[in-house]
Amino acid sequence: MLLVLVAAIGFSAKAIIIKIAYTYPVDAVTLLALRMFFSAPFFVVMALWSGRSGHRLSFEDWRWVGVLGFTGYYLASYLDFLGLIYVTASLERLILFLYPTIVVLLSAWLLKTPIRRHDVAALGLSYGGIALVFRESLSLSGEPHDLAIGGALVFASGLIYSFYLVGVGGIIAKLGSARFTAYAMLVACAACLLQFFFTHRLDALRLPMPVYMLSLLMAIVSTVLPAWFMSEGIRRVGASRAAMAGSIGPVATILLGYWILDESITALQLAGVVLVLAGVTLVSVRRS
Repeated sequence: MLLVLVAAIGFSAKAIIIKIAYTYPVDAVTLLALRMFFSAPFFVVMALWSGRSGHRLSFEDWRWVGVLGFTGYYLASYLDFLGLIYVTASLERLILFLYPTIVVLLSAWLLKTPIRRHDVAALGLSYGGIALVFRESLSLSGEPHDLAIGGALVFASGLIYSFYLVGVGGIIAKLGSARFTAYAMLVACAACLLQFFFTHRLDALRLPMPVYMLSLLMAIVSTVLPAWFMSEGIRRVGASRAAMAGSIGPVATILLGYWILDESITALQLAGVVLVLAGVTLVSVRRS
């Protein structure tokens, strides 16, 4: 449980680190490339360690690793980084936290999994809570255009990650969690670095030193360690307990945003957060 809690807080800290980094002259592509550049050596070690006794990957295996790594880890991350330009860290984490409810809908559509009564209740709670938080955020910021763009980008990130979760089960069962995660993350690292080199000059790397320190912090605290801690925590306590413990994520982001970024906390926002947490926890635990 401690591993899952630490992982959830580490993932939640990513949005805080990104918002701090955006106070310096750096764009989303460069920041994402730096995060993946600092993460890559750790995933190379993980890939070598986890692949010692595993079977050789077929062409089909590599194709799935490539597709899922590109979409689930690169494209979803890129849209999330873009969305954080426009919305607060707490709202970003709350929107991303909806992914279990999106998985329910996608599973019903693609896998013909029935939607049960508790799923309907969970969807109502979750999206009612998000609507409440959006309404309060709009009244506080007064920027409907930015809120709409940022919210749409972050939701698209969560939607793509949900497609990834629906399709990833078979390949993880075949390769193992650690091995697949390492290979897929290396695909994402390559995609991020290629995007940077195709769209930016090397002069773009002339950045203040705090940007590099924040990128290294994000790579270790919010990428590598949480990925390993969450996988190990789920292995030890099971998915249902991990889902319950992982619900601390949005709460941690709200508290960190209030403490570090001076983001507001209102009673309506908290009410919306409670509704989202209740809905997501209900669907996650029942599905698990």
